[in-house]
Amino acid sequence: MEQTSHGGENLLRGISENGGVVFYGVDSTEIVREMERVHKTSAVTTAALGRLLTAASMMGMMLKSRSDSITLQIKGGGPAGRLLAVSDGSGNVKGYVQNPVVEIPPRQDGHLDVGTAVGRDGTLDVIRDLGMREPYVGQVPLVSGEIAEDITSYFAISEQVPTVCALGVLVNEDLSVRCAGGFIVQLLPGATEEEITALENNIKAMPPVTTMLSEGKSIQDMLDMALQGFAPEILDREHVAYICDCSEDRVKRMLYSLGQAEVEKLRDEDPTAEVHCQFCDKCYHIDLGKLLEEWPVPQQNEDTQPEAEQD
Repeated sequence: MEQTSHGGENLLRGISENGGVVFYGVDSTEIVREMERVHKTSAVTTAALGRLLTAASMMGMMLKSRSDSITLQIKGGGPAGRLLAVSDGSGNVKGYVQNPVVEIPPRQDGHLDVGTAVGRDGTLDVIRDLGMREPYVGQVPLVSGEIAEDITSYFAISEQVPTVCALGVLVNEDLSVRCAGGFIVQLLPGATEEEITALENNIKAMPPVTTMLSEGKSIQDMLDMALQGFAPEILDREHVAYICDCSEDRVKRMLYSLGQAEVEKLRDEDPTAEVHCQFCDKCYHIDLGKLLEEWPVPQQNEDTQPEAEQD
């Protein structure tokens, strides 16, 4: 990660003095660089998935437990196909794009046309896994496919939380990532009209995220600009990265979930299963014969055990 005066911490959460406004911000430059290295994305897909990862990292910080996770999925009908970003409860992320190489002309203003690459005819799904039996799923129709507006819409519709989301990824001509980052500002219940107006004016006066990062401004600088006049304080700082938590054990659990009969069919076709992780492209080779020999015996619970014979 890019080093800062705070030891490389690149994700922070802050709050206004009176507790009415909360700010999340992340410098996701190294995250998006690692994503581009793994997935070999074209410029517009780097920008699209990079923005989604940036949002996911901040939304991961909103989770109550580090063991929780949040998944953002966009199916917009555009040439990039399905986009997926997953964050843990600390803000570490991993992501996937169905079609990593998409070539389309830039918009008239010269910016990458993320909305056309993603598409606008579809949904943003937000899936929170909070360790309960079923995950919480929220879904909203896409507004623009530009990601930030769609995240803002999600919070307004699904969570009834007034939110401003700004995301940016700046890609060099050689397809390397110059900088990436974003911030989310939310109004908590009880904010006054004066506070809302002051906040709106502050945010309108801010340059684009990539402009601020290119000029050397930090996430704390963005916090100070967005919450100017609100006497903000920083609550948390985190060092977050692009991290895939795949493992051979996880792949085996996935194969177990297919059922013994299905794995036997796969073994008869090929004794070795080759499984690629969609998030980091790591390849696992699993000996299916050995897997079947090690097949776990289902645990009987008391409800299903046979009743004792009666005298």
